[in-house]
This record gives sequence, C-alpha cells and structure tokens, in this order.
Amino acid sequence: MPDTCDQTHVLAPDRVDMTLPVVFCSHEPEQCAPAAPLPVEEATVWPFARVDLPAGSAAPENDARTPSHKSAIRGILHTRPKHHVKGSSMSATTTITKGGMSATVSAQGAELQSLMLDGNEYLWQADPAFWGKHAPVLFPIVGSLRNNEATCGQGTCHMNRHGLARINEHTLVEVSEDGSAVTYEFTDTAETREAYPYRFKLNMTYAITGDNQLTQTFTVTNTGDVDLPFSVGGHPAFNVPAPGAGEETFEDYALKFERAWTCESPNIAEGGLADPDDTYVSVDNTDTVMLTHESFAHDAIVLDHVPGNTLTLLGTKSGHGVRVDFPGFDYIGVWSTGEAPFVALEPWTGHSTMTTEDDVLEHKRNITILAPGEVDERSFVITLL
Repeated sequence: MPDTCDQTHVLAPDRVDMTLPVVFCSHEPEQCAPAAPLPVEEATVWPFARVDLPAGSAAPENDARTPSHKSAIRGILHTRPKHHVKGSSMSATTTITKGGMSATVSAQGAELQSLMLDGNEYLWQADPAFWGKHAPVLFPIVGSLRNNEATCGQGTCHMNRHGLARINEHTLVEVSEDGSAVTYEFTDTAETREAYPYRFKLNMTYAITGDNQLTQTFTVTNTGDVDLPFSVGGHPAFNVPAPGAGEETFEDYALKFERAWTCESPNIAEGGLADPDDTYVSVDNTDTVMLTHESFAHDAIVLDHVPGNTLTLLGTKSGHGVRVDFPGFDYIGVWSTGEAPFVALEPWTGHSTMTTEDDVLEHKRNITILAPGEVDERSFVITLL
C-alpha cells in the first residue's frame, strides 16, 4: 500500500441536507465514480488519520481538489457499512503515522498491510506467487483443529486454520488524536456463532509507540454468559532481505535469541496438527540460528517459551531486520514457504491441536478460558532495525 493517495475527492456539505464533508481516496483516479453523500447517522469523524478506499471504489465526481491530500487529514470521515461482508475485496484501510514511521491497517481482518520506516517497507507485500497475505490476525484459534472441527461446552466448532478474525470485516472504532494509533472491533454474529458458538468482542489496536516501534494489542472481552475458550496470535511476515540490506541474501539472515538455549520443535503432521512424538532440535544450545529456505521443511518452526520472550530476525552483514518482543505469548512460530523472500514471526498464546490430544476445544494445550464479563489483553511489539 503506498503511503500517499493519488487522488482525493471532497464532497461539499451543502450538496445534500444532513451530510458532512467526506474525503474519498482512490489509488486509481480513472476508476473514481459518483457516490451518494453519506447521512450523518451512518458516519463517524476521526481526527488525524487517512482512510483509503480500495482501488475501484466509488468517489464523488463534482469535487473540490485540495493540495493537502498527501498529508494526514483532520476530521476525515470514515464510513461504517451496515453489513460487513466476509472476504470483501472492497475494504477500507487506515494509515497511522508518527515521525518517520507509518502503518496501514485494513478493515478486512484488521490486518496490517504496510509497515514503513523512513519510506522503507518492512512488511511482506502479499505477492500471491508465494503467499497472498501480510499479517493475519489469529482468533479464536491458532493453527488447525483436527478435520477443522472440535466439540466445546456450547456444541460444535467448525473453523479452518487460524479461525474467524482473519476472514471477516472489522469495524473501525477509534483513531488517536495524534493519528498514531487505530483500533478495530470484531464481534460475534449469527454467522460466527454457527462456526464458534460463543459471544465475544475482539478489539485490535495498532499503535506507533516509538521512533521505530509498532505495538499490536489483542483485547478479548467475553460478552456472553458462559466461559469463553480461545487463543490469539499474530502472523506478520517481513521482507528478507530487509530494506537497506544491500547485497544480502536470505541465507545471510539469522534468528537471534537473548541467550543460548535448546528447543525441540514438533513436526507439523497431516492436517496441520502438531506432533509431539515427532520432534527435531530447532535450537541447539545457541543464541543464533542461521536460516535457509530448507529451515522450513517442517512447516513452521514452533518455539516454546523463548528466553525473555524476545526474538530478532537479523541480517548478519547489514544489521537490518526486525525484533519482536512478546510477553504473555508462550509460543512463537517462525515460517516461510518455498523460495519466498519473507519470514513470518508469529507470537501465539496457543497452537494447533496436537496429534495426542482429543477434540475438545477446552482441552487444547494452553487454551485461554475467559469468564463472562472478563477481559484478556495481550500485546507484542515490533521494532524495525
């Protein structure tokens, strides 16, 4: 996602009674088309944020151009669709900025789309030739259920790998006054309760919290009257080589730990299940593990209780890369695929069903059980190096 809009259209407030000024952004001006003004009761005004409509979406034609369209706009109007369509390709995005850092988040899945420092893109840009995602939000499961199904206290769950949050539209609910943070919300519906028979609210907050840091926060609220079993996780993938890495190659990158340690990781069995009886030594009394594409022959490298809950993906020649600090997440998955030029660093509170486990959701290893009315909040921090 570019960090500027190619075209901005402003709808004057006097065109229709009971409307407010609307700013529409399109990255392909020739695809702009007239759109009806938005009634006040169907809109929310956000301070200091840029909300971009996807290429090809509608924008008004008799517009007044403004020279300030390439900077953050105060009082921008973000529309709240009455119906959020699962898998919609027409999702709006919001860009937050602070200093030389910017992050763009899509309403679709509340997924991070871009993470830039001084104009350099660190986040994988979803090339479908390798993997057409950037950084999915994982909830209410991480990884796979056996045959995509599990029983639970409320009946039966039917979910594909990584759950529901990543495939549904989220609602923009807040942007900070300085435009450096944004919060999206995902709540249960009749459709989600068919797959996962619980009431819940998930808020995803992205905040630029340092000159080169982004904090991603998962806030889960049990809005029902029974215990809520769930896991959460992140899945951000980063460009390898990193920006500014010069002539580095994928094989020049390493996983760096706080201290030397040893870890046995499970192989990933058929159906995406973790097999604790079939393991390999992924970290062998060292603080540095060099990466190759063959490192991911076992699918994701699942690391359990990493020292200090911190992991750095680092170019050994350039010193560029990313660090992830993930207190409150007992696991982190490290993943790439084929010859893809990215590595995903994925903090998780739980993981795939193990081959040795039964198919009861509440029995999954490290599942979180949240009582009615309670709130669970977890954050991890991405530092760009």
